[in-house]
Amino acid sequence: MDFKLRPWRTDDIEDLMQCANNAHIAKNLTNRFPHPYTRESGEGFIKMAIHETSACIFCIEIAGKASGGVGLHFQGDIFCKNAELGYWLAEPFWGQGIITKAIGQIVEHGFAHYDITRIFARPFGTNIASQRALEKAGFAFEARFEKTLFKNGVFEDEVVYAIRKE
Repeated sequence: MDFKLRPWRTDDIEDLMQCANNAHIAKNLTNRFPHPYTRESGEGFIKMAIHETSACIFCIEIAGKASGGVGLHFQGDIFCKNAELGYWLAEPFWGQGIITKAIGQIVEHGFAHYDITRIFARPFGTNIASQRALEKAGFAFEARFEKTLFKNGVFEDEVVYAIRKE
């Protein structure tokens, strides 16, 4: 399925609220991605995505609609050559290879346009689909931290994957 990465726009709010208000998505993300996903949440996210200078955040557009997001969050201090990858996709598009391709595009963009040498992601240990998407996009497994995440009253493992600039 075709998609494109583009900057977020204020008129994406309705699509964002429709796609993001999904417990199946929120359960695998930090608490900054709430459930339920309200208009206030969406407006705050879009404002941040448009104006944030320490990140590079794109909308995943499918068939003319905002259907997910992918971005790099640049690190500071001694981690300044690193960026954390974040991503999510509307559930109807899961399993179609879209997120793997979007990850590949943001990695290419990040290494070409920013002074970073490593991009890492930290999926939940139970999120096997996300781990597979990272592996297919060329990321290597680096570590597993047992029961370091606490989400919805449950401890989860944190898994670290990374890709390095060649």
